[in-house]
Amino acid sequence: MNQHVPPVAARPKAKFRPPAIQKVRVAGFFGPRIDTIAATTAHTLLDRCIDAGMLDQVDPERPNPGLKIPYQAGNDTVTTQMFWDSDFGKSIETAAYALFRKPDPALEARIDAVIEAYGRLQDADGYLNSWYQRIEPGKRWTNLRDCHELYDAGHLIEGAVAYYQATGKRRFLDILARYADHIAAVFGPKEGQKRGYCGHPEIELALIKLGRATGVQRYLDLARFFVDERGATPHFFDLEAQARGSDPKDYHFGSHEYSQSHETVRRQRQVVGHAVRAAYLYSGMADVSTEFGDDSLRPALEALWAHLTEKNLYVTGGFGPSAHNEGLTFDYDLPNETAYAETCAAVALVFWANRMLGLGPDRRYGDVMERALYNGALVGLSLDGTRFFYDNPLESRGGHHRWTWHRCPCCPPNIARLVASVGTYAYGEAEDEIAVHLYCESVADLDAAGAKIRIRQETRYPFEGRVVLTVEPDREADWTLSLRLPGWSPQVAASVNGEPVDVAAHDRDGYLRLRRRWRAGDRVELDIAMPVERLHAHPRVGANQGRVALQRGPLVYCLEEADNGAFLNAVVLKAGSRFRCEAAEDLGGATVLVADAAREAASDAAPLYAPEAPARRDAPVRAVPYYAWDNRAEGEMLVWVRQEDAR
Repeated sequence: MNQHVPPVAARPKAKFRPPAIQKVRVAGFFGPRIDTIAATTAHTLLDRCIDAGMLDQVDPERPNPGLKIPYQAGNDTVTTQMFWDSDFGKSIETAAYALFRKPDPALEARIDAVIEAYGRLQDADGYLNSWYQRIEPGKRWTNLRDCHELYDAGHLIEGAVAYYQATGKRRFLDILARYADHIAAVFGPKEGQKRGYCGHPEIELALIKLGRATGVQRYLDLARFFVDERGATPHFFDLEAQARGSDPKDYHFGSHEYSQSHETVRRQRQVVGHAVRAAYLYSGMADVSTEFGDDSLRPALEALWAHLTEKNLYVTGGFGPSAHNEGLTFDYDLPNETAYAETCAAVALVFWANRMLGLGPDRRYGDVMERALYNGALVGLSLDGTRFFYDNPLESRGGHHRWTWHRCPCCPPNIARLVASVGTYAYGEAEDEIAVHLYCESVADLDAAGAKIRIRQETRYPFEGRVVLTVEPDREADWTLSLRLPGWSPQVAASVNGEPVDVAAHDRDGYLRLRRRWRAGDRVELDIAMPVERLHAHPRVGANQGRVALQRGPLVYCLEEADNGAFLNAVVLKAGSRFRCEAAEDLGGATVLVADAAREAASDAAPLYAPEAPARRDAPVRAVPYYAWDNRAEGEMLVWVRQEDAR
């Protein structure tokens, strides 16, 4: 054992917080993607928001556009036009990260113009919602269940925090802080305040970010109130419906499970309802648990995590199989061709996993964050940064393609803001510990043990498993560097300054915990084995019996018609065939997998049913990363591939 790196003794859990955007510079795999977002996607989002009429609704100096998107059939209280502030908020957040990446005076001027429109719109008491101020005045705070009022506020707040951190400009932050103060006056446990919360959780996350950025405790307290109040009796949404003159039973989705308000959060043990709302809520719960040291939320969070990841998570990190409720149905219901698996749900799972890591490094959360990021979320953005997936099946017969926009454009800015800020998810900072959750070429300027610490990552991850980290503190100090040991890797070798480290002796909760006196120039090297794995689904997932999914490193792979021809279900992997890795220049240099396989064939004249099995012929198979599919010629796609039975 390396005597310079003694095993870490157990000690009280620390609070781990993500670094702000300006503290991490990303290159490598994500660098070109962030560059594309900065050069193209950020402008594209603004263009399409404005083309849809969003700025007309926000700016009181423009003619009132009125209702432009009809109310939803069967749910006449909701139109997606109500959510336009959230789309602007996420688009501004994306632009903020783009501006941090690369100065763009034209983009900055466009954002400043939108911010000034919001400044003109804001009421004297701080209230700010373009739908209720210009389209349905007089109805504010009357339908929190359906109309996303606080959700809109949350995304505007997150955009304001990001824009301040990226540019140093306080204008939008001050506008949204005034709105947050107004919300804090309206909602709370005191007499005369509303004991309500949003039907679509999100403001909880935003208030935590605002509290951390400003140091104002009441924002953190308000986030805690919204978490604690959810699902309390008498049920706020029922009282609210009665006050509107509506029957609480006359609810489009039938049950408060849809919004995870069917019971108080500490009693919840199963993930139910709308997938995005669920993961946003659990993210807020984890944030509150971290900020307040509230262990009473842990049993619910642990049970919810287990229920999702053990019985309801797609191999891509997506979840929510049903288009009807954009969410959960029943355990092991994981169909492939009809999978909804909304991009926003995978993005929200990254948020939740990252916030669970606020409670301390734990591979369970880091691995799922990585799976959802590289697969279920990243697939939502095309390689050229202009087209988007909303739902993400694991099988397509050739008719599923990216959108240029969507009637409910929540996903485009959501995946864009996640990718553009991915550096903040790679690290966690605590009082005397730094955790590395994601491996990506980057330079991070972090703080621990009273020292300013620069960490440089050099790696070709996720295509290669070698990672070199150079530590450059401004002074010598004792602290812990924790490095995730991916659960998909059968072996990780590590060294510090060339001396091997006994990984097993320093493994705690799936992280390599290295505590020592760190000096400038200390070098940690990891060699993470990346074999191609054939993953088998639980037998209760009927659609995947006799099939395997291919994974190498954090990447899940799929077959495309562009490489393998049509009728992908006729492809059969040979049990003993080996895969080789090749670089695909037509997919940005991504590593693809090639192996020998077989293909079943029959002529059109063959009977529909026959006693003989179809003939097979040898045929190579080429698999590409799931995130990269539908970037070339149109055609079929398949994740779960048939395999010969080797038993």
